[in-house]
Amino acid sequence: MATVRMTIDPSKVVLTQEELDRIDAIKDEDIDYSDSPEWTEEDFANAMTLEEFNAYLAKRKQPKKSATIRYDADMLDWFKSHGKGYQTRMNAVLRAFYEAQLEKSAK
Repeated sequence: MATVRMTIDPSKVVLTQEELDRIDAIKDEDIDYSDSPEWTEEDFANAMTLEEFNAYLAKRKQPKKSATIRYDADMLDWFKSHGKGYQTRMNAVLRAFYEAQLEKSAK
């Protein structure tokens, strides 16, 4: 499975001053990285830019179906805040989850 790296535009993230102050007060040594393993050389070698990932998706040519679906407003706003292609990115997240579940159930 490909690794997708996205950059969040801080100017589009809405946090209160209180939240920003609380985050700024956290010391590096107090951050728990136990659920975020170090990247290996292989991880970096297999990483794709967003442009490469979008090209990869386009090449897959999966047939698409139209559907009406309801999302939490904050989630939809977050994906839309990253610009054109938000539906493709949402589909990629769903596909990654789907493939992970298939892999998990195959074990």
